[in-house]
Amino acid sequence: MRVIGLISGTSVDGIDAALVDISGTDLDIEIELVASATYPYPTPLRERILAVCAGEALSMAELAELDDAIAYTFARSAQNIQLGHSPASVIGSHGQTVYHRPPQKEGIGNREWGIGNTTTPYPLPPTPYPLLGYSLQLGRGAVIAHLTGIKTVSNFRAADIAVGGHGAPLVPRIDAALLSDFNEGRCIQNIGGIGNVAYIPPRRDSNWLEKLRGWDTGPGNSLLDLAVEHLSSGTKTYDENGAWAASGNPCHPLVEQWLTQDYFHLPPPKSTGRELFGVSYLQNCLQDAEAYQLSPADILATLTELTAASIVHSYRSFLPQLPQRVLLCGGGSRNLYLKARIQHLLDSVPVMITDDVGLNADFKEAIAFAVLAYWRYMGTPGNLPTATGARQEVLLGEVS
Repeated sequence: MRVIGLISGTSVDGIDAALVDISGTDLDIEIELVASATYPYPTPLRERILAVCAGEALSMAELAELDDAIAYTFARSAQNIQLGHSPASVIGSHGQTVYHRPPQKEGIGNREWGIGNTTTPYPLPPTPYPLLGYSLQLGRGAVIAHLTGIKTVSNFRAADIAVGGHGAPLVPRIDAALLSDFNEGRCIQNIGGIGNVAYIPPRRDSNWLEKLRGWDTGPGNSLLDLAVEHLSSGTKTYDENGAWAASGNPCHPLVEQWLTQDYFHLPPPKSTGRELFGVSYLQNCLQDAEAYQLSPADILATLTELTAASIVHSYRSFLPQLPQRVLLCGGGSRNLYLKARIQHLLDSVPVMITDDVGLNADFKEAIAFAVLAYWRYMGTPGNLPTATGARQEVLLGEVS
């Protein structure tokens, strides 16, 4: 089956599109990447998305308009990626995350909202009660299907959340299918706006899939890109190859201070986003840095060190043992300084990129949502409860 995978991550750089041929069933699948491209958002649309992600208020009418604008842009990307190729049968669209809230141990109080009516036959749980997670991706699949004429699978996170999961990360099952090794334990580390990892034990191990783990490690490129834009007064949006950070010196006491943040010590399953590691977090970091009189390059080096250190800290804290190999993917895999810092902190564990084992590092996430759409079409569960915390495996995605 020929499938299109579409995603715009927390960096909001643009829409990654992958045209993929997929065959096989469940974990025994084979893929061929036919075409791939990144389609930037129009500047006004990107600025609006970033503002909403940062907490800017908008009316329901504005929300509907933004949802449609994102869907239109995704649909146009799906049409463009097919030019010169035979058409796809299915589109898998992740959409654009604008809000993510992990499950909460305690939710809203019934009395606060006047909903604790105990005279009903089935009263609500006592206050406070556990609250399911919530994750909002804009760019509705119905619009994409309507504009392209292609069956579209979207809203992938909702089904996992409905059975108590975080709805994230969703890629570990795909990593198990495409990047596992019979003899070698691996960490597949995606570095987008947020970092997330899939730990894949050797396939020779009994019940190897049940031993697979995954979680969001913390900031990826989110703080780095925000810092670059701030420190360059808007003339740059990212640190190409990590060259600017490499010209500075990280302030290790600051990194140690930042690593005391609660999220880094929360055991998996766990997920996060710009709601935590966004503009406010960066402002706090910059305020902390004032005491050390750091140069812009030093600040960027220190934030890069935080991304690297938080990744390695999570491995040492939550894995049964360190992997035999780490494979990086996502935009951060092209940051040579960040890659070097991860390698330094992991010492003898080789750090490579997924390109080195035959899977495109830039478009792996888009490929993943093509696979998830394929699995939905084939009736195969897409989540991995050991990664998301869900009670069970479920079909992911709504079909339009």
